[in-house]
Amino acid sequence: MNGRKYFVGQWLLCILLGWVVPCVGADKPLEKYNVVWDSPSKDASGSMPLGNGDIGVNAWVEPSGDLLFYIGKTDAWSENGRLLKVARLRLHCSPVAKSTTGTFRQELRLEQGEMVVNSGAGNSRQQLRLWVDAHHPVIHVEVDRSVPFEVEVKLECWRQKRRELQKEEAHSAYALMGSNRPVMVEPDTIAENQGNQLIWYHRNERSVWRESLKLQALEKFARTARDPLLHRTFGGLVQGDNLIRAGRETLRSAAARNNFHFTVHLLTAQTPSANDWLNQLRDLAGKAGKLEQDRVAHRGWWENFWDRSWVRVDGGDPEETRKISLGWHLHRYLIACGGRGNFPIKFNGGIFHVDGYRALEPDRRGLDRWNADFRSWGEPYWFQNTRQFYWPMLAAGDFDLMPPLFAMYRDMLKLATERTKKYYGHEGAFFPETLCFWGTYANSNYGWDRKDKPLGLTDNRFIRRYWQGGLELTLMMLDYYHYTGDRQFLRDTGLPLAREIVKFFDQHWQRGPDGKIKLHPAQALETYWDVVNPVPEIAGLDRVLQELLALPNDLATPAQRDHWKRIRGDLPAMPIKRDDQGNRYMAAAQTISAKPRNAENVAMYAVFPYRLYGIGRPDLELMRYTYLKARPFRGIYKCWHNDNVFAAWLGLTDEARTQLAQRFTLHGNYRFPAFYIRGDWVPDHDNGGVAQQTIQAMLFQPVDDKIYLLPAWPKEWNVSFKLHAPKNTTVEARYRAGKITELKVHPRERLADIVSPTFPLP
Repeated sequence: MNGRKYFVGQWLLCILLGWVVPCVGADKPLEKYNVVWDSPSKDASGSMPLGNGDIGVNAWVEPSGDLLFYIGKTDAWSENGRLLKVARLRLHCSPVAKSTTGTFRQELRLEQGEMVVNSGAGNSRQQLRLWVDAHHPVIHVEVDRSVPFEVEVKLECWRQKRRELQKEEAHSAYALMGSNRPVMVEPDTIAENQGNQLIWYHRNERSVWRESLKLQALEKFARTARDPLLHRTFGGLVQGDNLIRAGRETLRSAAARNNFHFTVHLLTAQTPSANDWLNQLRDLAGKAGKLEQDRVAHRGWWENFWDRSWVRVDGGDPEETRKISLGWHLHRYLIACGGRGNFPIKFNGGIFHVDGYRALEPDRRGLDRWNADFRSWGEPYWFQNTRQFYWPMLAAGDFDLMPPLFAMYRDMLKLATERTKKYYGHEGAFFPETLCFWGTYANSNYGWDRKDKPLGLTDNRFIRRYWQGGLELTLMMLDYYHYTGDRQFLRDTGLPLAREIVKFFDQHWQRGPDGKIKLHPAQALETYWDVVNPVPEIAGLDRVLQELLALPNDLATPAQRDHWKRIRGDLPAMPIKRDDQGNRYMAAAQTISAKPRNAENVAMYAVFPYRLYGIGRPDLELMRYTYLKARPFRGIYKCWHNDNVFAAWLGLTDEARTQLAQRFTLHGNYRFPAFYIRGDWVPDHDNGGVAQQTIQAMLFQPVDDKIYLLPAWPKEWNVSFKLHAPKNTTVEARYRAGKITELKVHPRERLADIVSPTFPLP
């Protein structure tokens, strides 16, 4: 459906229904956030991202006129457990559509989810369109000219032979670092005798999975579980009308034409043989739909996506508010491109990392040996990082992007419960801060040499007892339920995980003389390695247990509720202390016996994610004082650091906006504005996720049954937004010149729950 007609129709419907409050956002000016380049790019550091939630494309046009693009996929896990690129393709058109000054335009069209490149002049003028089908595992490339031309499509394969990862490049296999065996990369296969189709694949004929389980004393689990890596095969098929095979890695046009359309079909599957995978891929390609029908459905998905939520800011410093509006849209776009696959988004590049290291650190040694498979910190997931771009999905209404994260942890649960019993002799489940997607520690963190070491004691001290992520995940799942009302999800995924995680924290530590749980030995995030009663665990348990006890009666048995009440009654008090002036503040833990090893403001976890303190909650001034006067680490506004988020939830407007716009511009020499470099690898999704969380918390905060509007919003910033709240609620509002001028809440009865502490409601 045409976007303009849709929004006009929406406005007319509002009038016909007789709503007194105008429809906010009926004219969504997405075009102003499109990314437009007027010159080609020198290399992959100038790539533009596209995706359908599972398949990602980094595309750029070289000065030669050739289109190149990398392909990433959320489930392209190698035999070593690394998430690899699937391929790189090159499109060459002949004669070349030569561009001169003013004749090149490359545009990322957000509302359509496509890239359009216009180049050349006169008879060589060309339009190229690239998009990844929102509903099918297919990449479409369309090229049109007014006069006939020819094309060549070439696979550019860099995994051509078996080789060893060495020195700094081995960091890309972080979980395997320190092994006494070399880490070998296996080659891809280009299928022969495929007619006029180009087919390639990477097949795992070995796997590190069983080795990881053995090292970590979990061999018993390996006897009944399926190896998730062995025989995993991923690759693609290129085909198109009028394209014929012209070599092992090349397709070429059979004759000159005015237009060409070719498709790239992608498949990941664990199959008994390569032939089985080939047959599945051919069947998949044979079921391709009609181009125009698929295009309409694809654009419909993106139109609906952009209608879920929006944040458009202006006023104040126009450059600052422009960066914030653009950054919010581009980060959310990037996450949508990689968030609906079979696995969660990886914080260190996701599916959009490229071989652009030269643009980041020109003097880095070993560059020539590195390729687009490299990512710093390698294959594991860090929950501290991953959560940053999942929390803001709730307010944005991007609920369909969250299940891959929950499913990954649900699928780990059996291993986690067996591991707890094996290591600690009690029930429940814990999840390490850093883990491989099947649930084990990274071997390098666990430690290769286990002589004289107890089970479960990791060599890596930063994560040795960093288990609070399970509580944060539980709260995120409970929030997901409150936003969506999805009871089936809660029964099948949320509650099974919650029960085992809470059970772990109940049984792992002894009670003290006062009958309270004494969390020791323990650590406070990565920062303090030896503490008693850290804030994240106490606050996390308190908030999670509150939420579990508030669930409808049919979702928990009386025995479970009694169990949860008992645990909550056994929690130690929050470590509130007084400074030399007698002012109360929240400490990171009751006692701390070691110097800090990282720079996290641990006490602020009581504000976010656990939200025991803040706007509309008791003791707000305690946590404001803690933030303003007693937080130990300051001035860090990059990567996963949360100070912006904490300040927003406390209603500290000036603090929340500090360097907020800069988080959205940390792309260095990478051309795409949301390819952030100040973090763990490019694109570092944490920067965008923290900024998105901050903006949304500045705009509104659900607290119990209330919704606080503009609790940390600068008076001089104008804004129009649509965001989501619990109970399937949406809030649309417009604020201009110091006043809330428009407000729409759905369902309408939730309008009574809106509270505006700073600006009066209309």
